[in-house]
Amino acid sequence: METFIDDKALGAIRRHAVGTFPDECCGALIEADGVIVEAFPLTNTTSAGRARRFRIDADGYRRSEARARELDAALVGFYHSHPNAPARPSEYDLEHAWPNLSYVIISVNRGEAGDATVWRLRDDRSGFDEGELRWQIQS
Repeated sequence: METFIDDKALGAIRRHAVGTFPDECCGALIEADGVIVEAFPLTNTTSAGRARRFRIDADGYRRSEARARELDAALVGFYHSHPNAPARPSEYDLEHAWPNLSYVIISVNRGEAGDATVWRLRDDRSGFDEGELRWQIQS
């Protein structure tokens, strides 16, 4: 699975992740013409320790869908950061993932943005499959 992302959208994810460190950030991935064109930042609404968890509430989901419609695009997934941890899905991520969506995870180590990866939940919910995240420079 290849996922194409605009370099500005990837940059926005990196800035959001660094800006919320040591807590996890989260946001929506909005795609047009096969490319994620916007990383729409959302508020992490968890009350379970933001350094290790994130939650997107119903209002955040609705705002994400509205933003995608505004751009004549589609909501295709979500992103979040892993402070001082690898850019790999956790058990918590697996328990809370939704099917048919892409998940970009970015590691942030000691306040510096690191690896960014993309994942898709398997149909049987047994785990994630890693994709290839490819960025495109937009003129």
